[in-house]
Amino acid sequence: MTQLRLFTIPNLVTIANLASGFIGIQLVFSGNLEYACFCIYLASIFDFLDGFVARLFKSTSELWKQLDSLSDLVSFGVLPGFLIFALLQEYKWVSIIIPLLSALRLAKFNIDNRQKNGFIGVPTPINALLISSLVFMFNGQIFLQEINLLLITLVLFSSVMLLVELPLLDLKFNNFDLIENKMRYLFLGFSLVFIPLLKWECFIAIYFLYIFLSFVQNISIKVQK
Repeated sequence: MTQLRLFTIPNLVTIANLASGFIGIQLVFSGNLEYACFCIYLASIFDFLDGFVARLFKSTSELWKQLDSLSDLVSFGVLPGFLIFALLQEYKWVSIIIPLLSALRLAKFNIDNRQKNGFIGVPTPINALLISSLVFMFNGQIFLQEINLLLITLVLFSSVMLLVELPLLDLKFNNFDLIENKMRYLFLGFSLVFIPLLKWECFIAIYFLYIFLSFVQNISIKVQK
């Protein structure tokens, strides 16, 4: 029987992602929604680092892949679901859609060979970052019926986008060629502008920028063909 190495460096980074998700859920129950959002930001950093570290140390394994998906489900599916549950005064059933479709998204990603060099459907971390900005935007205003309906619409839209059959922009740079990476540079440039202007609400603009640039890239690829 092959011995499973549980405490490799990539696994520890992934466990830090998972821990961030659990702490965020505890903060939601404590009523600290904005601090719970910071746990999503921390989990996103660990999620980026674990893949980078795994490639750096060439220590990817089937165990790490499974742990990575489970961690992402907690931090980018369950935690955002609890945030929306805490926000909505009515229609709390909407909150369950986020973890359910996130689970489907992650399971699909694990077996979809088309997503080895890109994404089909919005990745769960990007969706979770959008939810975090919705918390900063609507927390304290959710007593208005119009805000409830707007929040529900955004949550339903973003949840469906997790599974939509749409190729989306791969943000990884294989080189720094300006022409080849023009969409990535545009995304990074505009994102850096949005962050100081919009602060914690910036991920709403960044989310829709990501989808828009992906549409533009898809059209450009079809025209070139």
